[in-house]
Amino acid sequence: MRDSGVPRLGSRYWVAISLASVAGCNLWDFVSLYLRLGHWLGLAPLAVILAALMIGERLAARGGETWYWAVILVVRTAATNLADLATHTFHLSYPWVIAGLEAVQALVLLRVAARPADGGSPRPVADGWYWASMLTAGTLGTAIGNCVAEQFRLGTGPATLMLGAVLAIVLAIGRASGWSTKATYWFAIIAVRSAGTTAGDFLAYGDGLDLGLPIGTAVSCAIFVATLVWWRPGATPPTS
Repeated sequence: MRDSGVPRLGSRYWVAISLASVAGCNLWDFVSLYLRLGHWLGLAPLAVILAALMIGERLAARGGETWYWAVILVVRTAATNLADLATHTFHLSYPWVIAGLEAVQALVLLRVAARPADGGSPRPVADGWYWASMLTAGTLGTAIGNCVAEQFRLGTGPATLMLGAVLAIVLAIGRASGWSTKATYWFAIIAVRSAGTTAGDFLAYGDGLDLGLPIGTAVSCAIFVATLVWWRPGATPPTS
């Protein structure tokens, strides 16, 4: 993906990717349960959409961050699918799934390009290994979020508060360091996905706001898109 289409790290980026995590969680549950594609069949259309976005970005006359955020949403949706496939279809325990994904994540990160901060506002290198790491990190974050809410029996509300606090700490560390290392960025990505998973479930299901999947999905996706439109790159969000 061209550098011009990759957003720089900052408040807007982390708010948007957090909202994408919530929307991706709801979107996959909606596709799986309401469209009845299930975990296996659901992988095919997601792979086709992802390939189309990647090819479209390459062929487009001008790059733009719309491509990046569209791919993020698809990858976030696929990550929810893969985590649910492992834990709900294959019935693997959360500790084993999390441990396995951590090992895969560590191996993938060996190949992910690192880019030092430039003027305190770095931009990730969005190549193939970056997207592979984004998928693995998203799947790992989904498993962690589900484990905290379900296996630890905290429920989606308390789990979101706890994981949100962890995310705030990781983001503070990353900001203080200028996102100068791969570790801080990818720890933040995993933390974002963990909190986004429980937040998405809190919106949709009975132990939270219980909006239902159709409404919850529409709300989370609408807020994600509206934020990107309303909060333009390089600008602070308007206050009124």
